[in-house]
Amino acid sequence: MLNLFEVIETNNMIEHERLDVRTITMGVSLLDCIDADLPALCDKVYRKITTVAKDLVLVGERITKDFGIPIVNKRISVTPIALVGGTACKSPEDFAAIARTLDAAAEKVGVNFIGGYSALVSKGMTGADRFLIRSLPLALSTTGRVCASVNVGSTKTGINMDAVRLMGDVILEAAEATKDNDCLACAKLVVFCNAPDDNPFMAGAFHGVTEADAIINVGVSGPGVVKVALEKAKGENFEVLCETIKRTAFKITRVGQLVAQEASARLGVPFGIIDLSLAPTPAVGDSVAEILEEIGLEKVGAPGTTAALAMLNDQVKKGGVMASSYVGGLSGAFIPVSEDQGMIDAVSCGALTLEKLEAMTCVCSVGLDMIAIPGDTPATSIAGIIADEAAIGMVNQKTTAVRLIPVIGKGVGEWVEFGGLLGRAPIMPVNRYGCEGFVDRGGRIPAPIHSFKN
Repeated sequence: MLNLFEVIETNNMIEHERLDVRTITMGVSLLDCIDADLPALCDKVYRKITTVAKDLVLVGERITKDFGIPIVNKRISVTPIALVGGTACKSPEDFAAIARTLDAAAEKVGVNFIGGYSALVSKGMTGADRFLIRSLPLALSTTGRVCASVNVGSTKTGINMDAVRLMGDVILEAAEATKDNDCLACAKLVVFCNAPDDNPFMAGAFHGVTEADAIINVGVSGPGVVKVALEKAKGENFEVLCETIKRTAFKITRVGQLVAQEASARLGVPFGIIDLSLAPTPAVGDSVAEILEEIGLEKVGAPGTTAALAMLNDQVKKGGVMASSYVGGLSGAFIPVSEDQGMIDAVSCGALTLEKLEAMTCVCSVGLDMIAIPGDTPATSIAGIIADEAAIGMVNQKTTAVRLIPVIGKGVGEWVEFGGLLGRAPIMPVNRYGCEGFVDRGGRIPAPIHSFKN
């Protein structure tokens, strides 16, 4: 039960410290839509989504009105489409037809994004997987709400370097297909290692095959709340600092738990997980970078940055798991460059580089996220960056991801503008030395020795 003090405290976090529920994401299984006839499949997919998720947006709006808790996004994730379309689709263009169906269904129910245009290829690729991956530039350039992901590795299976090399080409093709719109397609495409089945955040959300027919996953966010709490602990030792972060994460997660339970009850859909990630926005005061600077860094990227982020990530998880029985997804601290004003400022002044960001991904919740790079970056270099990040995830038994935007026609020092939650970013330099001889070898990097657990 909440007492009056806790109600007032939560209200203050919402009113003054930018606490919000970043997303309610309904996962929908499309396994029962599989059909050998493509038009029939698309019809089943459209009807399933628009039936199961028809009240999602309305319920989210009513919860906001009833409890005063901002719910920024309402989203849908679906079964990886490479599995759903495998029987019906004989070409990349066939898969793109399913993407347009997903887009139409998302528009009909009013959600801002739909995820699950995905392929899981950590050990190998089927013909359907290849068709879907090849379709990504067309699918993402002809839809507005569809988000895509490809899982290329895992601790258990190793890294599929054929898929990694292919994604280098596909990301450049997606950038070229949307070059008149700041290469926006790449902002809706993420490459994973150890992708979770229950992630509510885009662009990587999909509905895992082990999930129920439909579930509700909620992603909470509160960088501003954590920063304000740390301001009150200025000058204190690490013990006090960690306790402050844990207590704050607990309070943030309880708000998400309340919203998740309400949404589940009102929609008649089982509650899945709370993702307690600190997800920033471009708004001033809603930044993970500013939290790290409040801890004591002059700028993110300075010596000590990785240690500070590791501590923050761990304390957020420790506080959150006490507030909900079902914590999952990515859970931790996100460090997207374009979506975090503090990260943008650190890159602009030269404090933060791509290499330092890669080091930070060893201890944060995802990986190299929303990073703009020169449009003339070779596909092999993009593949090399993906391989590096996948290796970090594979060896450390954690989720890592890459969401790079090669901006066609622009170079280092120029800017790209996405708008909204996607923000803006300076274009960062990429190491000019090549890795063709490495990524062109093909095959699979084996799983690490510690993967052999049974």
